[in-house]
Amino acid sequence: MALKLTSLHALAALPFDQIIDVRAPSEFAEDHIPGAINLPVLSDDERATVGTIYVQQDRFLARKVGAALVARNAAAHLEGPLATKDGGWRPLVYCWRGGQRSGSFASILAQVGWRVELIEGGYKSYRRLVVAAMYDQPVPHRLILLDGGTGTAKTRVLARLAQAGAQVIDLEEMAAHRGSLLGGRPGGQPAQKTFESRVAMALARLDPARPVFVEAESNKIGRLIIPPSMWQAMIGADHLRIEAPLAARARYLCRAYADLLADTDLLIAKLAPLRTYHGAERVETWQALARAGDFPALAAELVLHHYDPRYIKAQSRQGRAPLANLSLSGLDDADLDAAIPEILAAAGA
Repeated sequence: MALKLTSLHALAALPFDQIIDVRAPSEFAEDHIPGAINLPVLSDDERATVGTIYVQQDRFLARKVGAALVARNAAAHLEGPLATKDGGWRPLVYCWRGGQRSGSFASILAQVGWRVELIEGGYKSYRRLVVAAMYDQPVPHRLILLDGGTGTAKTRVLARLAQAGAQVIDLEEMAAHRGSLLGGRPGGQPAQKTFESRVAMALARLDPARPVFVEAESNKIGRLIIPPSMWQAMIGADHLRIEAPLAARARYLCRAYADLLADTDLLIAKLAPLRTYHGAERVETWQALARAGDFPALAAELVLHHYDPRYIKAQSRQGRAPLANLSLSGLDDADLDAAIPEILAAAGA
């Protein structure tokens, strides 16, 4: 039996114990339904081999070789990840188009006795819903942007808002990047399609009748582009501005970037491209601060001479007054928690 996906909201509420993507690992890595696990019935190499046989030799032979590989891989999954599943376990299975790979695996699971279903049209039907939500349709939610210069703890404020029960989308978490020149994270960023999936599914789980807090960003986070529908909603959104003393911002940045500060050589290398904007002498001064371990001074220098001028320039182009200006004396969790009621009140949440 095939399940037809009608909306991302419906997908988020489906009554299945596990969503299984049986495509090859490279397909899964590019994008998949959030929450799905990858149990490939053909590896990348096996898929290439079967395809070559299909095109260059014989279609029947390709199907026979493919069937043997699928059966062998399915057996490994049954004896491995699925070995502990009981008779009441209910999986939802998909492949690229909802064809032979998912159908073959689902048939084997059904023979075991599990109530398995397929996604009609496979991953492609899911991707169409994501494209519609992120490219074709306006975002139905009211977004409230948290604005402020680098180091004003906007990401941490989002987390405290979420703990207070507010609706939040953390684009930097979804993009695996802190949104600044030095914002890369270990492991790198996901594919653009994966990022779009994360944003689309996050919105689908939220109530459009309640505001959604989002950190103000440029249209790119690292190398990833904020999807057009989301970006248009952000351009037209109300915003709250957070301000804090320079020393507090520098201390916060040292905490937020502790992983980078632990690798001095990497930090020095990441500072090098700033020569284009600030000249060799100033960047060498910053690198000397890094070598000396004077990270608060380095953070303050970067805020004053690199980040704040760019933020001020961007603000001058917007010309929209914020719902509120929040002047925080500190950026520890206690300071942020004290500001949450004011933020919620200003947003009408």
